[in-house]
Amino acid sequence: MRFDTEEFRKKAREDFEHAWHEGPSVLTPAGVSGRYPRLRYTRAVPHPIFEITQRLRETYLSMGFDEAMNPLIVEEADIYRQFGPEAMAVLDRVFYLGGLPRPNVGIARKRVEEIEAILGQAVSSETEERLRETLHGYKKGTIDGDELTHELATVLAADDATVVRIMDEVFPEFRALAPESSRNTLRSHMTSGWFMTLSSLWERRHLPIRLFSVDRCFRREQEEGPTRLMAYHSASCVVAGEDVTLEEGKAVSEALLSAFGFAEFRFQPDEKRSKYYMPGTQTEVYARHPALGWVEVATFGIYSPSALAEYGIGVPVMNLGLGVERLAMIVYRSDDIRELSYPQFFPQPLSDSQIAGAIHLRAEPASETGKRIAEAIRDVATENATAPGPCSFIAWKGEIAGRVVEVIVEEPESNTRLCGPACANEVFVYEGSILGVPDLAKWAEVRRDGVSTGITYLDAAANLAAARIEEAARCGEETRIQVKMAKLPSDINLRIEEYAMRYITDHNKKVDLRGPVFLTARSVVAEKLAG
Repeated sequence: MRFDTEEFRKKAREDFEHAWHEGPSVLTPAGVSGRYPRLRYTRAVPHPIFEITQRLRETYLSMGFDEAMNPLIVEEADIYRQFGPEAMAVLDRVFYLGGLPRPNVGIARKRVEEIEAILGQAVSSETEERLRETLHGYKKGTIDGDELTHELATVLAADDATVVRIMDEVFPEFRALAPESSRNTLRSHMTSGWFMTLSSLWERRHLPIRLFSVDRCFRREQEEGPTRLMAYHSASCVVAGEDVTLEEGKAVSEALLSAFGFAEFRFQPDEKRSKYYMPGTQTEVYARHPALGWVEVATFGIYSPSALAEYGIGVPVMNLGLGVERLAMIVYRSDDIRELSYPQFFPQPLSDSQIAGAIHLRAEPASETGKRIAEAIRDVATENATAPGPCSFIAWKGEIAGRVVEVIVEEPESNTRLCGPACANEVFVYEGSILGVPDLAKWAEVRRDGVSTGITYLDAAANLAAARIEEAARCGEETRIQVKMAKLPSDINLRIEEYAMRYITDHNKKVDLRGPVFLTARSVVAEKLAG
């Protein structure tokens, strides 16, 4: 299927929509489920930049472009070859690579005495000579910097901490080191790498050559802002061959962007006119987004013959560049690339569903038997909730750890009922607040528009009782559990994860789980039943 056809663009859009809207799935790792039947994984959330990167890679590959890795470190001389008179302006925005020089450290008698004072012992002439050789080897590069401490520790028969002290106090040369710049730069445009890659390939590969790379570039901006980062990703491609024209750039643009839901495109000359493009070929690509309208998403052009000649490339080359972060901002409808790229440094809102997922039972029975006890307590309490006290009901009878145990739900006091009115309350999250509400008209909006945790006060109390009964029965003991007036989450056996509580307090939301539960359950073991 040709990538410059409507058929391809339609399929690309369908594939993207399928991947984009595919809901979370539950995955069980192969070979694991048999050994750990409860071990299950929920599909996690990818980073938006890498999500877009992966979609771009898949689309390029489906279009018949081979993936390449271009040099990340570019010599300054290459910038002059590619940009000509414009090089100085480009170099103003690049990062030069630097490093620490290796000092020539001498060993005078005074320094030997200082080392002896730190070591607490004399340094032999043989050790002194080996020390001198080691420092000389570091200066010449035969010993790496990260090996120096270990090598000195071996020579001086001392521990690393002592050697670090010696380097700090005896050899101030190390502390006074300052980085020096080289003539190597970090790639600021993917173009810098394409010239070097194509110079090695164009006479050794069948033409046309179609290559792409989605990788980092670095630009020394005056400051980072909502639309600019110093480290960004470029999704770039080249087509090199005898008959390459600007039409190739238009076809690639449309096919590539179709995968992201764009259907209409507009091309117009780019006023920036980079020197490595032929005059009149640098073109901006605008695409119509369903919600945002026309947005600029890419640039393409034909490389200048003079720049290609610097690398001995003898065929026309079309290059297209697309900023991954720019595309991600459009797809995710973000207005700040910093927040999209580094969300960990920006407060993120929690949805009601996310808060609901952070609410758990504090105590639960560990065994299947314990779970059945919890269900039995809940069922008996529900069925007899309004029974007047004093009253008691056998909820479950069976074996736990080789002992026959009977579980009873009861209300020992008069003028009250088996269950308090709050037992039927259900825990909801509504507009960032955690609320325990009954099924009454007053709370209809919370129950309709909020997110239910699926936990009622009775569920939570029954699980607490079952867990305690299960634990006591294993020790041959009886127990009595009573949940009274609920004020805090822990009062009804609930735990709210710390990050959710922090969000709630930071945003002045509330946790209101108050209510009269008054549920009592106890267990009796076989020996006492028989007596």
